Amino acid sequence: MSSSAAAPLGFIRPEIPTLVPEPPSGDEWIHEIKHDGYRTLLVIDGGKVRAFSRHGRDWTGPYRRVVEACTRLSCKSALLDGEIVVQDENGLSDFDALRSAIHKAPHRIVFFGFDLLHLDGQDLRRTTLMERRTALRELIEPDPRSPIQFSDHADCEGALFFKLAADLGLEGIVSKRAKSLYHSGPSKNWLKTKNMVESEFILLGTEIDDSGIPWALLAREQDGGLEFAGPAILRPPSHVRTEWADKFAAMSIEKPALKGLRRANKARWLRPELRVRAQYLKAKGTLRHATVKALLPD
Repeated sequence: MSSSAAAPLGFIRPEIPTLVPEPPSGDEWIHEIKHDGYRTLLVIDGGKVRAFSRHGRDWTGPYRRVVEACTRLSCKSALLDGEIVVQDENGLSDFDALRSAIHKAPHRIVFFGFDLLHLDGQDLRRTTLMERRTALRELIEPDPRSPIQFSDHADCEGALFFKLAADLGLEGIVSKRAKSLYHSGPSKNWLKTKNMVESEFILLGTEIDDSGIPWALLAREQDGGLEFAGPAILRPPSHVRTEWADKFAAMSIEKPALKGLRRANKARWLRPELRVRAQYLKAKGTLRHATVKALLPD
């Protein structure tokens, strides 16, 4: 290991898992729950603690409770990699609740650490994942009341662990090579498998965001009425693009079918009669990572 005691610690670009359709098999992999939150790096150095997003944005202020807990860790300097989450009553991460808690209930925010890049002047990135995780487990004392928790792993087959995670309604899993070193940026040593599902929705309207991406605004049928579900990317295949556009034009209305529905971008509202099938991440709250797969027959 090479010493970095002379240089102050700062943001390091995190290792990013590659999305795969199914988890890997074999005993060279360990598997972790994919927490549904914000990737965060905690930097402890020179008596100060800072929190950074995956892109290097300073989030020290919003994560004050976690930052303060870092001062009680038994180290002079460290760089922890993990995820900021908010848990529901069942202990599952809730992304919608996290976005609200950052401003309204910061006491609910918890950091789950899953890697340790530096510790007391030593650069651990050239050591194996399991060596780094052993050091991290020793650094984070087990205390269910603490806002800093260790993100545990399983040594079982990836397919089995993914099924267990899916059955619990979790976002997915991350599989990592146990003997891999830490490399910033996209990595094939870290693989993520997401729990994607498909359902039918009512199409309320369409909009185009500031980046030029078209979105469908979808609703669920709920208790005899409609409930806004969220947006989904809308990119119909070329051979049906004109057909879809004609149907949308025929259904156009001035105001949304759901009262109080407002969008930052100007939306084109439709009569709530068209059904679509969309794929999305299985999680609580509004749709995440959603894409319209088909416009269903009348």
